[in-house]
Amino acid sequence: MTGPSSEARAALDAAGQLQDEEIDIASVALQLARIDAPEADWRAGAELLTAIARAAVEAAAADPQADGGDLQRRRAVLAEVLHGRFGFAGDGETYDDLSNANLLRVMERRRGLPVALGILWLHAAEAAGWAAHGVDFPGHFLVALAGRGQVVVDVFAGGAAMDARALRGLLKRFAGDAAELGPDTLAPMGRRAVLLRLQNNIKVRRLRDSDLRGAVACTEDMLRIAPDAAPLWREAGLMHQRLDHIGAAIACLERFLALAPDGPQAGRVRGLLEELRQRLN
Repeated sequence: MTGPSSEARAALDAAGQLQDEEIDIASVALQLARIDAPEADWRAGAELLTAIARAAVEAAAADPQADGGDLQRRRAVLAEVLHGRFGFAGDGETYDDLSNANLLRVMERRRGLPVALGILWLHAAEAAGWAAHGVDFPGHFLVALAGRGQVVVDVFAGGAAMDARALRGLLKRFAGDAAELGPDTLAPMGRRAVLLRLQNNIKVRRLRDSDLRGAVACTEDMLRIAPDAAPLWREAGLMHQRLDHIGAAIACLERFLALAPDGPQAGRVRGLLEELRQRLN
């Protein structure tokens, strides 16, 4: 029987076959949210995404400076739409709540993690026709608006602009006093990578709570949108091994080796596979 979760997973499978730039990041995040919150009104969530996109288009058209390429004006416009008109904010009080990484719950509560809020920023920017991408900043997801230069935005802090001094302070907060900004600190993220970072928050929290079955289910949904992500196949295989799902563990680890046949991890996985196959005999 077809249900909400199977429909959502079919949509994830379809997204996994797309090129990165073809992915509708907010729509895919919505499907991921449907799986974890099947009782939530996902159609209302889809309508809110449409309303956000429409508001971004209207706000862009009403600000000639922003639409003409002024990145600070673009930042201000998107901040007003998302944090002003729609009331989204970072959840600093219950940060580790799983709801903060579920886009449906984020839209219901108007609170979320940086990466969940960032997906809404990327959605609004794309609707307005403005270039933007996620930033793989250590410990704290950021968004960059691009054009004539780049403006880095802390979406968790209401869309505040981050200059070099602010970025350096944020880095030291999450990576230690010895950390310094480098070429990789502000590395751009593709859409698929942003979605994986969103789901990784759920996987990590489930592992922390000893919910291994939930963690492996989350990992398998991540693999639907990133079927060539070799490290995730290895993680899924190891989790299945811990659950004593030997056949599933073997299938995942074999897929890992097909994608990453060389290196020290490949050698260890081959040894583990031999042990697992012997257990089936």
